[in-house]
Amino acid sequence: MPMKVVVLGLRGIPDVQGGIETHAQHLYPRLAAMGCDVEVLVRTSYVPKGLRRFGAITLRRIWAPTTVGLEALVHSVLGVLYAGIQRPDILHIHAVGPAIATPLARWLRLKVVVTHHGPDYERDKWGSVARRVLRIGEDLGMRYASSRIAISQVIKDLIKSKYRVDAELIPNGVVAAKASVETEFIRSLGLEPRRYIVQVSRFVPEKRQLDLINAYQAISPCGWKLVLVGALGADAYSMEVKAAADRAGVVLTGFLKGTALQETYSHAGVFVLPSSHEGLPIALLEALSYGLPVIASDIPANREVGLEASSHFPVGDVRALAANLLRVIQGSVNAEEMAARRLWVASRFDWDRIAEQTFRVYRTVSEKSSRS
Repeated sequence: MPMKVVVLGLRGIPDVQGGIETHAQHLYPRLAAMGCDVEVLVRTSYVPKGLRRFGAITLRRIWAPTTVGLEALVHSVLGVLYAGIQRPDILHIHAVGPAIATPLARWLRLKVVVTHHGPDYERDKWGSVARRVLRIGEDLGMRYASSRIAISQVIKDLIKSKYRVDAELIPNGVVAAKASVETEFIRSLGLEPRRYIVQVSRFVPEKRQLDLINAYQAISPCGWKLVLVGALGADAYSMEVKAAADRAGVVLTGFLKGTALQETYSHAGVFVLPSSHEGLPIALLEALSYGLPVIASDIPANREVGLEASSHFPVGDVRALAANLLRVIQGSVNAEEMAARRLWVASRFDWDRIAEQTFRVYRTVSEKSSRS
């Protein structure tokens, strides 16, 4: 019989903006191909009503309020109750917020795997109450899970030091990129190949788009443009970024996927990630899969990717970021270096291997429960 897996903790798939969503979109088709019967519980406002399958994966829409702070909590509780009825072999919960429902799942005698994607209570956008709830979610998830997965060594060490329990280290992955030779989309934005800086991320304070805009203005690169890829919200931070981008002549593309995103990555001159908080940044891995030079803040999650020291700058240091941008812009594109980056990241962050590691965790939990 196939192993039945119910997945909880993400907004939705496919093509929903977010690191956990990208993680799930790559991981679960591979687990389905390995023989798992996968059902992903998605939130009603992110997935159309008629979309019930993604390849071999079942999508189950579970209602959630759109109120920030309540969405994940309510969806997680309802999702666990649904899983309690379905009785899967494994309930896989992603992120410390949804993990707050782990004790309820265990009370319902479910076997629970929790993936810790990072200490979300450190994100700038949360107030004191939300931070407290996220800390409680981490605590309950790590203490009550049948097994734990950490996406980076930093997170694995955090789990060990705080909770005295072990976690399997299974990182995010990246798909080997196929560079696009087409330029129609980027030229429609007024961009020239290899003459623009790109950041791909959500518009939230910890991604620090304002630092990048300020650094770009400081160097005023002749003929180069700055491109910010991501969906702007209606919140105060998004409006602040939009206003700063408009003043600086920055290109805002909105959320991109498919060939438009592929083309944008393929022809960029440098990728930048100035964030103050990450788990293990998938967008950074994607940029490397295209062979791009990258500049990233020096937070532990970014350093763990394994870039050379010169690729990093102190988080929040706009002057240092500007100097790094100038160094890359004044350099030349080296085809051999780009090819080496593509090979290196593909060998180190392989989704097929990640799926195999995750399946072994499922099997171990299932067999342990059967013996007990």
